[in-house]
Amino acid sequence: MKLNELSPAKGSRSARKRLGRGVGSGTGKTAGRGSKGHNSRSGGGVRPGFEGGQMPIHRRLPKRGFTNIFKKHFAEINIRDLSRFESGSLVDKGALIQEGLVRGKNDGIVLLGKGDISIPLTIKVNRTSKGAREKIEGAGGTVEVI
Repeated sequence: MKLNELSPAKGSRSARKRLGRGVGSGTGKTAGRGSKGHNSRSGGGVRPGFEGGQMPIHRRLPKRGFTNIFKKHFAEINIRDLSRFESGSLVDKGALIQEGLVRGKNDGIVLLGKGDISIPLTIKVNRTSKGAREKIEGAGGTVEVI
């Protein structure tokens, strides 16, 4: 068997319908769109979510609450994530992005206390939990809130 001898299985491939090519083709004149009506017209067809005049689901369901457009999104870093840094190094937004711990748009970084640390680090973040601060300072490091 050679590559040029390969062919698709019988019946798996069919020729595309050539619409509007005369009455003899079987799909001439109205080209399979039927007579009259919205879908027969060029540019016709219903918008997404249209349910034939029935009240659409997005209008039937009740709306609740609102979205606060001023909400701040903080990237969360845990103590256990900081073990990859060398002893005595400065951990700030740039260093965290370079390590792949923080990405995308955010309004700051918050340090949380999950995990343990044994190396002293200098950390500059926007917020920190009390437990995280105690663990960092207990290991001989410092936390600076910017």
